[in-house]
Amino acid sequence: MLFHVRMDVAIPHDIDPDRRAALVAEEKARALELQGRGVWAHLWRVVGEYSNISIFDLGSGDELHELLSSLPLYPFMTIKVTPLATHPSALGAQP
Repeated sequence: MLFHVRMDVAIPHDIDPDRRAALVAEEKARALELQGRGVWAHLWRVVGEYSNISIFDLGSGDELHELLSSLPLYPFMTIKVTPLATHPSALGAQP
Protein backbone atom coordinates (compact mmCIF):
# COMPACT_ATOMS: atom_id res chain seq x y z
CA MET A 1 0.00 0.00 0.00
CA LEU A 2 1.37 3.41 -0.97
CA PHE A 3 1.16 6.49 1.23
CA HIS A 4 1.92 10.11 0.34
CA VAL A 5 3.37 11.72 3.47
CA ARG A 6 4.26 15.35 4.07
CA MET A 7 6.50 15.97 7.07
CA ASP A 8 7.05 19.51 8.34
CA VAL A 9 9.83 19.70 10.91
CA ALA A 10 10.04 22.36 13.65
CA ILE A 11 12.95 21.69 15.98
CA PRO A 12 12.86 24.19 18.85
CA HIS A 13 15.39 27.01 18.48
CA ASP A 14 16.52 26.67 22.08
CA ILE A 15 17.51 22.98 21.82
CA ASP A 16 21.13 22.20 22.64
CA PRO A 17 23.12 22.43 19.37
CA ASP A 18 24.86 19.10 20.01
CA ARG A 19 21.50 17.40 20.64
CA ARG A 20 20.11 18.94 17.45
CA ALA A 21 23.08 17.72 15.41
CA ALA A 22 22.75 14.21 16.88
CA LEU A 23 19.01 14.07 16.13
CA VAL A 24 19.53 15.23 12.54
CA ALA A 25 22.29 12.63 12.03
CA GLU A 26 20.10 9.87 13.53
CA GLU A 27 17.19 10.93 11.30
CA LYS A 28 19.40 10.77 8.20
CA ALA A 29 20.70 7.32 9.12
CA ARG A 30 17.16 6.04 9.74
CA ALA A 31 15.90 7.50 6.45
CA LEU A 32 18.76 5.85 4.54
CA GLU A 33 18.06 2.52 6.26
CA LEU A 34 14.35 2.64 5.40
CA GLN A 35 15.09 3.64 1.81
CA GLY A 36 17.53 0.75 1.55
CA ARG A 37 14.80 -1.62 2.73
CA GLY A 38 12.47 -0.24 0.06
CA VAL A 39 9.73 0.97 2.42
CA TRP A 40 10.65 4.66 2.03
CA ALA A 41 10.24 4.57 -1.73
CA HIS A 42 10.69 8.28 -2.54
CA LEU A 43 11.92 11.31 -0.62
CA TRP A 44 11.83 14.91 -1.85
CA ARG A 45 12.68 18.17 -0.12
CA VAL A 46 10.10 20.97 -0.26
CA VAL A 47 12.05 23.97 -1.58
CA GLY A 48 12.51 26.73 0.97
CA GLU A 49 11.00 24.77 3.88
CA TYR A 50 12.23 22.28 6.47
CA SER A 51 9.77 19.79 5.02
CA ASN A 52 9.66 16.76 2.79
CA ILE A 53 7.24 14.88 0.63
CA SER A 54 7.68 11.12 0.76
CA ILE A 55 6.12 7.98 -0.63
CA PHE A 56 6.07 4.98 1.69
CA ASP A 57 5.27 1.43 0.59
CA LEU A 58 3.92 -0.54 3.53
CA GLY A 59 1.23 -3.12 4.26
CA SER A 60 -1.06 -0.92 6.36
CA GLY A 61 -1.65 2.40 8.02
CA ASP A 62 -0.67 0.80 11.32
CA GLU A 63 2.75 -0.10 9.90
CA LEU A 64 3.18 3.45 8.62
CA HIS A 65 2.26 4.88 12.03
CA GLU A 66 4.83 2.64 13.74
CA LEU A 67 7.50 3.65 11.24
CA LEU A 68 6.79 7.39 11.45
CA SER A 69 6.67 7.39 15.24
CA SER A 70 10.06 5.65 15.30
CA LEU A 71 11.78 8.53 13.48
CA PRO A 72 14.17 10.51 15.71
CA LEU A 73 12.62 13.85 14.67
CA TYR A 74 9.03 12.59 15.05
CA PRO A 75 8.39 14.66 18.22
CA PHE A 76 9.10 17.80 16.18
CA MET A 77 7.04 16.93 13.10
CA THR A 78 3.64 17.83 11.80
CA ILE A 79 2.65 14.98 9.48
CA LYS A 80 -0.09 14.69 6.87
CA VAL A 81 -0.76 11.22 5.40
CA THR A 82 -2.73 10.46 2.25
CA PRO A 83 -3.28 6.81 1.25
CA LEU A 84 -2.86 6.32 -2.51
CA ALA A 85 -4.63 4.13 -5.06
CA THR A 86 -3.90 3.46 -8.73
CA HIS A 87 -5.54 5.96 -11.05
CA PRO A 88 -7.32 4.32 -14.00
CA SER A 89 -5.68 6.77 -16.45
CA ALA A 90 -2.13 6.08 -15.23
CA LEU A 91 0.21 4.41 -17.72
CA GLY A 92 0.82 1.59 -15.24
CA ALA A 93 -2.90 0.87 -15.03
CA GLN A 94 -3.29 0.35 -18.79
CA PRO A 95 -3.65 -3.20 -20.12
